[in-house]
Order: sequence, then structure tokens, then C-alpha cells
Amino acid sequence: MWTATFQEGCSSPLSQGPSSLNLAQAVIDGVSALDGTYQDYGLVSTPQLHYMVCCWNTMEHYGTATVEGYYQKLSQAFLAMTKQLFIPPPDSFIFHCKACNTCQSCSVLTPSSNKLKLPRTYTGFFENGHIIYNKTPYHPEELRQLNVDGANGIGALKLQELEPYLEKKLQLKVHNNGVNGKLNYLCGADFVKVQQKLPHGLLHIKTNERSCSFDGDADRIVYYYIDESGCFHLLDGDKIATLITIFLQELLVKTDLDLQIAVIQTAYANGSSTRYITEVMKVPVHCVNTGVKYLHHKAQEFDVGVYFEANGHGTVLFSKTAENKIRQLAQDNNQLVERINAAKMLENTIDLINQTVGDAISDLLTIEAILSIKGFTIQQWDSIYTDLPNRQLKVKVSDRQIIVTVDAGKRVVSPAGLQQNIDALVKKYNLSRAFVRPSGTEDVVRIYAEAETQSNADTLAHEVSLVVYKLAGGVGEEPKLLH
Repeated sequence: MWTATFQEGCSSPLSQGPSSLNLAQAVIDGVSALDGTYQDYGLVSTPQLHYMVCCWNTMEHYGTATVEGYYQKLSQAFLAMTKQLFIPPPDSFIFHCKACNTCQSCSVLTPSSNKLKLPRTYTGFFENGHIIYNKTPYHPEELRQLNVDGANGIGALKLQELEPYLEKKLQLKVHNNGVNGKLNYLCGADFVKVQQKLPHGLLHIKTNERSCSFDGDADRIVYYYIDESGCFHLLDGDKIATLITIFLQELLVKTDLDLQIAVIQTAYANGSSTRYITEVMKVPVHCVNTGVKYLHHKAQEFDVGVYFEANGHGTVLFSKTAENKIRQLAQDNNQLVERINAAKMLENTIDLINQTVGDAISDLLTIEAILSIKGFTIQQWDSIYTDLPNRQLKVKVSDRQIIVTVDAGKRVVSPAGLQQNIDALVKKYNLSRAFVRPSGTEDVVRIYAEAETQSNADTLAHEVSLVVYKLAGGVGEEPKLLH
């Protein structure tokens, strides 16, 4: 991984990854031949490189343009955030739910009468879209350990460098650290997401033990755990976006600042996540074409834009206006303490999140801080909503360019009749949807289907694949139903 920019009289940031040492040397030779100067950062992750380029471009207003500066900025923000742990409502307060007006406690709480009092020692978690309170006191020590699958990539090395900066507030057990294994082989975020199972190196984790996987260059992250019955649970980019949005929305409400928050998704986002964010949280969701550049650009239109692809690549963007309002409120001692504290928490969140690009390390620290502050276990986070079962397939075709889509890739306008056939198939199954899109690199058509049950999702995906095969010039054997 490397980059170099060259202007007369300017130096160029340069970084290296294990697979590009010779290429990096070639860049160094080229810059030197032009009498330019460069800064060689050695082995860094892709997000760290983006961070340092941003630091250079902003004259270090964004941060110090060194690896150490990156570690210091993130760790200081993380430590500041986690000093303020989750505090349940006091005994003297009685609450009801604004969202449903029926449950006795929820994420949006207001004083009321004739409602159940909540003991201080209870901890909150989500169930069916509402906050319920445990009868078991929360112990911070239980949340301090995390298994990390480094995918045998650069992220594993960088995490080990970061850990001393965290002052033992988070213990990272790094697996697949590159000492013996191959990059992304039977491990990593993509393997876990696609295969829906544990990576090698973490095959024997304990029940309900919080674990996560990076991808090779550490710009993606997914979480997972094994429940009491041995079932694998994946918390992908959709669950991450929802958790972060819940946290930010609560803080924005407390600050009482006029700032708009929105979530950006692609067509691959699970339908349950979209429904929860829009219908329960009342936060607008915008769907864009697949590709980080589309999500990033759309997120820039809002005061606070949260974007994550289902594969775990994402971040949060704060507009300059939003950042200035938040930082000013955090320093305004004439305001209510609750507003100031919420603004300070948002200020630290801004510093913790790498706004330049999806960053597995930054996202990990953000997630861990939120879980610590909220007092959530991974199971409680997972219970915010239940993913709809889905299936992804692909069909080989003679020419992928025959597929033309609109509406952020959710509908097909060519070949004729394909969308009408898909619509008819979708109507057969409850809570279902399906779409197709051409691959950007090979002559295949990618198919996504989801439905109320896994069996229906599998059948719907197969039926759509048959229609694509017949109408879009399929080649080879006709698609067969998965067993």
C-alpha cells in the first residue's frame, strides 16, 4: 500500500505494505529523479495512510501526520469517552417510551407518572426496538477483552502497536497476526461475512465471547459470536451503522443542536436494518450505488452522515458546521451540564472516528467505546433487530453490459422483461425483495435475495437466477438450487 503526490517544492507522503516494497522503491526512485522529497512511513494500513495524507492536506489541523500521531489521537479520544460509563436512570425518575408510549422504559425517555421505577443497578439493552433493563448489575471488566482476527494482514501489526496507548482499558487478543498464516486465507472480514462462520484461529472461542475480524488492509470490520446453542451470529456493517447511529442520535438530542443525521446504505443492506432505522429511530436512510465513493459523497450532504456497506467498510462524516457547533457547545460553561457533557462526548467521538475512509481500527475503538458507555453485551447489541435471511448468487453471462440498472442498482431496465419477472417472483414470498446487478470486473450478474425464511430466500435467489440465465444470455450450465 503506498501513495505519492509530487509538486515542486513539496514533499510526498509515502507508505508501504508487505506486498508492495518493490513498488514503493520505484516511487521513491521516481520522486528522487525529479529532485523531489518524500516522507516514507514504512509499513502502515490503508486507513492510516489516508489519515496522514489528510493531516498533510490540512496543515495538521486534522492531526499529527505520523503513525504515533494517529495512535495518540485515537487512543486519547477512546480513553476520554470510556471514562463516562453507562449510568442507569436514578430511582427518583419514572419513565415511559416516546416511541411506543406503552413500554416502561426505552431509548428515548421522558419523565412520566404511573410508570415503573427503575433501580440504579439495572443495565439497559435493546429488545424488539425498545430499551429493557436487566436485573444484573453491569461490571465494566466483563467488556474489556476482545478477540481480533487480523486476517494475517497489516492490521494485526498495527493493533499490537496501538495497544500500549490504550492503558489496559481494552485487552486485545490478536489472532491470525501474520506470523504463520497467509493473507485472508480462511480468515478475515470477507471470509467471515461470506461463509457465515468462524475464521481459522478462532474456531474455539467461548460462548458469547465478543470477537471481530479485519480484512487484509484493515479498512473493514465485522463482529460475531457463538451463542449457547452453538449458533454463529454475525454483526456486519448494517449492525455497526445502527449501533453508531443510536449512540449519535441520543447525544444530538441531548445537545439540542439543530443538526441533521442520516444513514447511507446500498441495496445490499439488510431490509430489517433499513426498517429499524427509518421506522423505529425515525432517521432518514438514503440508498446509493454500490461502492464506497458513492456512500462517502452522499454522507457529505448531511451534518452527520453515517455510512457502512454490509461488508463492514464504513465511517461517519461530520460537516464543518456540525463540528464547530459541537466544539463550541462543549466549551460553553453557561449551558446546562447535560448539553455540555453530550457535546464533549460528541467531540471525542469526532476525534475517534477516521473520517477520511473506513478504518477497522478506528471503527473497533468506536464500537468498543459505545458498548462500554451503554453497558451493552454483544448479544444485547445483536438483539436490536433480527436480520432477514438472504442469499447471494451469481450467473455467468456472455456480456454483463446487457444488464442496465437504475434506482441505486435496485431495478433493471435492460434486458426487457427481466424486472417484471423479478417483481412477480418477489410477490410470492413474505418480507422479500431481490435485485440483480452486473459485476464490475467479470461477465457475471450478481443476484441478491432476502425473505422471511432462509428456505424462501434460497428459493427466490434460485428463481431469479433462472430468469437472468434465460433473459440475459447465460452461459454454461443452468443454475441449480442450493441444497
